[in-house]
Amino acid sequence: MRSAALFYWFLFTAFLLSAPAMLRAQAADNLPSLRITRPIVLREDLQNADAPVPPKRELRAFWIATVANIDWPSQRGMAPEVYRREYRRLLDAGQRAGLNAVFVQIRPASDAFYKSDLEPWSRYLTGRQGKAPIEGDDPLPFLISEAHRHGMEFHAWFNPYRATMDTVTRSLASNHPLRQHPEWFIKYSKQYLYNPGLPEVRTHIKRVILDVVRRYDIDGVHFDDYFYPYPEPGIVFHDEPAFAAHNPDRLSLADWRRQNVNTLIHDLHDSILTAKRWVKFGISPFGVWMNKSAHPDGSDTRAGQPSYSNLYADSRLWLRSGWIDYIVPQLYWSTKFKLVPYATMVEWWARNRFERHLYIGHGMYRMRESTRSDTAWRNPRELPTQVRLNRSYPDDVQGSVYFSANSLLNNPLHTTDSLRLDLYRAPALVPPMPWLDSLAPRPVRELVLNRTRAVATLTWVPDPVPAEDGDLAAYYVLYRFERGQVMAPADPRHILAVVRPTNLGQPATFADTTARPNVAYSYFLTAVDRLHNESVPLRVFSEGKLPVEVLAAAPINMPAQAHRPLPPVASVPKAAGRPVSPVPSEVARAEAAKVKIKTKPPVKKRRGFFARLFGLK
Repeated sequence: MRSAALFYWFLFTAFLLSAPAMLRAQAADNLPSLRITRPIVLREDLQNADAPVPPKRELRAFWIATVANIDWPSQRGMAPEVYRREYRRLLDAGQRAGLNAVFVQIRPASDAFYKSDLEPWSRYLTGRQGKAPIEGDDPLPFLISEAHRHGMEFHAWFNPYRATMDTVTRSLASNHPLRQHPEWFIKYSKQYLYNPGLPEVRTHIKRVILDVVRRYDIDGVHFDDYFYPYPEPGIVFHDEPAFAAHNPDRLSLADWRRQNVNTLIHDLHDSILTAKRWVKFGISPFGVWMNKSAHPDGSDTRAGQPSYSNLYADSRLWLRSGWIDYIVPQLYWSTKFKLVPYATMVEWWARNRFERHLYIGHGMYRMRESTRSDTAWRNPRELPTQVRLNRSYPDDVQGSVYFSANSLLNNPLHTTDSLRLDLYRAPALVPPMPWLDSLAPRPVRELVLNRTRAVATLTWVPDPVPAEDGDLAAYYVLYRFERGQVMAPADPRHILAVVRPTNLGQPATFADTTARPNVAYSYFLTAVDRLHNESVPLRVFSEGKLPVEVLAAAPINMPAQAHRPLPPVASVPKAAGRPVSPVPSEVARAEAAKVKIKTKPPVKKRRGFFARLFGLK
């Protein structure tokens, strides 16, 4: 009898340990093929009512630099499966830290990390310029789809004017533009650069970028801070022939150079918008536009190489004219640096963003430095302090971008931990851009909850009818609330998961394995388009008292004009000369009618030997 009891005890223990896993596995087996981006597990500490509500809309991104193999790939000539594994590792680190966008350098020096008929394969990918990857692989579709699978926007980062990183021309591929059109280039310092004053150069750069925009599913086009070269003592940028031949307005040399860059930016903006209206265009200039001592509109700083006067990059004009959708000034100085104080620069850019998005570029790599000129970087609180300062401008600073991926991965002074465990504990959605798209997609058509003791499975069917602008939902946001909590999708701490189906319009499923038995939950589900306009939610409520509950949210009957973006974007009355439609309150129309189906509790049966042996009810 004792041995029999021991046998049943082991059997019962094994059942208890395996049952939750079995139920989760069974639920997973029933899921259709889908992309689930950043599933968020609600924790008690995230629901602290006394804690300040983190921003629901905030761009959180990092740069992946390929030039000189700074971030990726770590070595040249890797097999595709190896560099793909490395790329996933970087995205995994970004996802764990709470990021929602990535800026990948796909054209570091007039070369390509993708199949191109205009420029050669990059040596930083294959080891020799012009050599294709093994098996004819094109990395870019994978880079984009993997970013989307991780819940991140993909911004294609181009260096517009850099042609080489050295002056050794014999290593250039035969189809490199420098070999085919040497008259386009100027040798400066230890490299070759495109001559921005030549119309043929601007035409070529536009062709290269629009080729990528048209052929690949990117979310944005991104430039860094390299326009005209950073001046070096005793070295002259010899563009005198172009200045003489292409200056009909008789401008000064400085104004003519700025006009050349302005023309490229303006023309690219219009061309990108015409090709794909949802592709954003943004630039990351040197952090100081002009010092106030040299220009009345400048910042109260003493920077050595302001972008307006030294690089001929008039980023303030680009913003004021609406030629770019976002700007990422590189504020790689600390809060204690006297020549260019961080707080001074954030305040200046907040005043000069002209209703375009302002993201701050942070020098995370500086947390690994130990310089005498700026010792504040030795303090692990420096970068978190900067992020909190950004958030003190909630209507003006829309996010942060970190340089670069390896620094985020290596977690200098536990800075990445500070993001993951504190500042970015709650997820955030990318801010919408109403001048590009202010219309939300239609809500999902059906939402069904099937809840057992161990798992709550939600299934929904998208509305196949596009919004008035032709957009379908690109992904979905699932919120979860407990009884007594404010049931409105304004607090990102209630986001349970972001779900991105593999294909637009297909049904999707999410299994909530963190729901506690006998706890009532209300689930909200919204549809979001690729420019991050959010629909009104469908809601389904579960009491959690029965062994099985099957509940369905009734469709929302809404007039066409009700499909507007959520949440509202602050103070953007007009943009690029086009009016923006008013935005309703985030909690308006949130309540959907419910249909609740409860299964009857099982009939109580006579206890058997196993139940009597262990005193089970």
